[in-house]
Amino acid sequence: MNRLIVNALYVGMSAALALSLSACDRDANADPGTTAGAAGDNGAKFGRVVSVDPVHDTAPQRVCHDEVVTHTAPPKDQHQIAGMAIGAVAGGLLGNQVGSGKGRTLATVAGAVGGGYAGKRIEESHQHGQVTQQVEHRCSTTAGDPNKIVAYDVRYEYKGVTRTIRMDHDPGDRVQIQEGVVAVSDAR
Repeated sequence: MNRLIVNALYVGMSAALALSLSACDRDANADPGTTAGAAGDNGAKFGRVVSVDPVHDTAPQRVCHDEVVTHTAPPKDQHQIAGMAIGAVAGGLLGNQVGSGKGRTLATVAGAVGGGYAGKRIEESHQHGQVTQQVEHRCSTTAGDPNKIVAYDVRYEYKGVTRTIRMDHDPGDRVQIQEGVVAVSDAR
């Protein structure tokens, strides 16, 4: 049992020594003025922001939507020939019932003409084209919104070197550095 406790103490002291050496090494490699000493920063490294330029949305956008479109097909008998023919026959038969001789012939012709006209008008008033509705996918291209900010080009300085990175937000006056090259978060 005592041997277990002694081994646990050795492991604990070794871990503490390794952590303290790591912290000393980190402080020795740090650039003066860029390692934060304030509480809560946990020794993080920061670069000083030199400038922040907003990137505006200027790219054209393709906008698509579905739209219901109504189509009307013309009637099958566009010239109302069937109505005119039926009306002419009916009018001719009625006209043939009136009068005698030449008057009957005239009445038959007049009945056929009048019946044909009436039949055409009646069929015309009852005829409707077939109406169909169809969903069509329509697209158009619109210009980007020049007032909309889509990113920020951030120039920052770290260890005497100025670099630029594109970020999705304005980082403020400093950026946190990871691996000495990449800004990973804002550091206000």
